[in-house]
Amino acid sequence: ALMEGTSFSKTVFGGQPTKPDYNYVPCAVFCVPPLSVVGFSEQQAIDQAKGDILIFTSTFNPMKNTISGRQEKSIMKLVVDAETDKVLGASMCGPDAPEIMQGLAIAIKCGATKAQLTT
Repeated sequence: ALMEGTSFSKTVFGGQPTKPDYNYVPCAVFCVPPLSVVGFSEQQAIDQAKGDILIFTSTFNPMKNTISGRQEKSIMKLVVDAETDKVLGASMCGPDAPEIMQGLAIAIKCGATKAQLTT
């Protein structure tokens, strides 16, 4: 909504025709546990990538659950361009997934690589 408002105000009041960029806008389903995605899905990456893609998955116990002893798990998936190591998409199911994907969306839009996210 912020991006759309900025585009509208630049176009109407600033004389700079601007279209919103909907690439890498995260989406969420606020269920229990919440789901969230950003960027390309596996199929979209296969259809649009120039070369091979790699899929990385991880299941983990969120750090906030370690002290309480809760065994609620999270799962995360990264879709990565095999040649450039650039992250094309991500998805997550688990506590705080929508908030985590908001931050990850910025990194992905900036061209983050898997190496940058995992080191």
